Amino acid sequence: MSFSSTLASTILLVLLFFSSASSRPISTNTEFIRHSCVTTTYPTLCIISLSTHATAIQTSPKLLAHAALSVTLTSARTTSAAMSALLLNHKGLRPREVAAMRDCVETMGDSVDELRRSIGEMGHLRSSNIAMQMSDIETWVSAALTEEDTCMDGFAEEGLDGTLKSVVRGRIMNVAHLTSNALALVNHLASLQHAFP
Repeated sequence: MSFSSTLASTILLVLLFFSSASSRPISTNTEFIRHSCVTTTYPTLCIISLSTHATAIQTSPKLLAHAALSVTLTSARTTSAAMSALLLNHKGLRPREVAAMRDCVETMGDSVDELRRSIGEMGHLRSSNIAMQMSDIETWVSAALTEEDTCMDGFAEEGLDGTLKSVVRGRIMNVAHLTSNALALVNHLASLQHAFP
């Protein structure tokens, strides 16, 4: 084997090594999430909340939107349960605060239901009916976001306990930001209907 053919073989092997190294699944999957999250309102939260799911998401916009909805639903359920527990143990709260908590528990329950319906529909997407299904999912996620905003509005009033207001609004705001990000990824998925089989 001549020097030039040996050199060519070595260069080819080096190129193949770097090519395979740069396309490793974790790196590619994580980069896909980072790139996709740029289009959301809260990109840093988007990346943090979805990066741990990179292996499952791969580079699929559908799996990305599904993961975003799942993460949001988990957060909404946890927050809803915490709000319910706080309402049950409402000693020391004034009637206005109890009323705001009741409203918030109700709206968060509705938000959880809408997110659950969205995930259920996402698992049954059919190419023959994709436009209507995606429209339903977008509507439900938008409604969930509205419910969360309504809860936060209830704690924007003057005269409510400052600590309670801060805790509730902080928790709900986190869920609302996750929901907003999920909605952006669902909207993006809806624009890629050609990607569905």
